[in-house]
Amino acid sequence: MPAGPGAGPGAVTLRALTVQDWPAVRGIYAEAIAAGRATFERRPPDWETFNSTHLTEHRILACAGEETVGWAAAAPTSTRAVYRGVVEHSVYVCPAAQGRGVGRQLLRALVSSTEKAGIWTLQCSIFPENTASLALHRAEGFRVVGRRERIAKMTHGPQTGQWRDTLLLERRSGSAGADAG
Repeated sequence: MPAGPGAGPGAVTLRALTVQDWPAVRGIYAEAIAAGRATFERRPPDWETFNSTHLTEHRILACAGEETVGWAAAAPTSTRAVYRGVVEHSVYVCPAAQGRGVGRQLLRALVSSTEKAGIWTLQCSIFPENTASLALHRAEGFRVVGRRERIAKMTHGPQTGQWRDTLLLERRSGSAGADAG
């Protein structure tokens, strides 16, 4: 996968996420969970769970030098054959690297890899106050298709016990599954 903007020090490179990367990936995921703005999960899964639920060919790691600064991955939304071209995705960037275009690089790479594989819809759920993620997704062609009101109650972080809304976003491919609408 290509290097990101600028090839000098601090440049971000993308590559496939592997089991050896899991400790750093898990750490970034844990930071986002603790902040309470990215997921309903209480803790990151173990590698075996992550590995069994995420599509191997759509796991991307972002590195700045030797440091892992972000990751993206896609998971099937259903086991039913008619939904083979629909995936749910996640993009996480460590706090120190936020605002440097890492999320954009990851999301663009994920869109590219999924379209090459014939996936026609990427979807995600985002908390309404996660304005940075919403702006990133909108800039990359995602649209809000619905608001899920009081969809679940937070069990961790600063909003423990509060019912939360999420926005459902999707991006339809212009090339993969072109007859999908």
